[in-house]
Amino acid sequence: MSTSTLAPQSPGGVRTGASAARVRRIFDNFYVRRVAKALFTVWVVSTIIFFLIRLLPGNPIEQYIARLIETQGMDYENARMQAAALFAIDLDAPLWKQYLDYLLNLLRGNLGVSITSPGTTVTSIIARFLPWTIFSVGIGLILSFTIGILLGLMMAYRRDGLLDHALTVFASVVSSVPNYLLGILLVVWLGVQWKVLPIAQMRGTLSPGVTPSFTFAFLYDALFHAFLPIVTYVLTTVGNWMLSMKGSTIGTLGEDFVTVARARGLKDWRITTAYVGRNAALPLFTQLTIAIGFVVGGSFLIETIFQYQGIGFVLSGAIAARDYPVMQGVFLIITMSVIFANLLADFLYGWLDPRIKIG
Repeated sequence: MSTSTLAPQSPGGVRTGASAARVRRIFDNFYVRRVAKALFTVWVVSTIIFFLIRLLPGNPIEQYIARLIETQGMDYENARMQAAALFAIDLDAPLWKQYLDYLLNLLRGNLGVSITSPGTTVTSIIARFLPWTIFSVGIGLILSFTIGILLGLMMAYRRDGLLDHALTVFASVVSSVPNYLLGILLVVWLGVQWKVLPIAQMRGTLSPGVTPSFTFAFLYDALFHAFLPIVTYVLTTVGNWMLSMKGSTIGTLGEDFVTVARARGLKDWRITTAYVGRNAALPLFTQLTIAIGFVVGGSFLIETIFQYQGIGFVLSGAIAARDYPVMQGVFLIITMSVIFANLLADFLYGWLDPRIKIG
């Protein structure tokens, strides 16, 4: 037997092996893997956003220079010098340098300064307009989910009846209509033809003179301005919840624990709420978690149609003006909301079914 096989390992080698094993155990953890995957996805998507934005035709500095030449009669050099002093971004720098500056600022939590609104940080713009989007889309999501759960439960209990057929047709129609098309129809029908709602007064997020406060007047005014976006969100999403809840409930009604509950003589309302409804709605809660991530991104066209000044309205204006920092900041918020909503759904799945963590 060779002496090399009998020689004890050095302390350094033992420590190295133990450290490597510890690192492997850390990365084998279900939650660590999911968080690392989410962070990597954020980096990849933010990188793609950075380069795609710069592929758009035109840039904000050239547009500003053209506006100065047209409105003030300045020559190109003077207009360019004024633009260079005004804007906090150097578009003449190499693209790789712009990208590195973008990543370094991102790591420091600095999303930059708006090009079209010098001195205004992107963070402050997002903090000002994002709550209105969360308010309108959040209420619409909660209402559509609740209504969809209740109607889907009724459809399953009355399946193949008149109510089931009518609600199924309704759910199929409203879920197939794009939200922007429904928004346009609401404006044309309710505001122009039938004159049911004062569309012009409902623009914006608050009426002049109304300030945010914990009062009924403020809440009423905020709901008044958000009414049409909320109705649009509810009508275009409730159909999917209804059909999903119907299918889940029909599957749950055939489970053995429902049969046992009926054999025990429990009342129908008790079986519906404690056994059927709770178990049938469980898969939909994971879908709701993912849907929450699309709250921010789902407002782009709707807010533009109704002139509702949320984060989607800001993004529309930033795209038109080629405001790179604002576009990057808003797209990053949208990306992070979707990715971390999926991360939360993964955690929820892992908690509900431990086999997923082992797999």
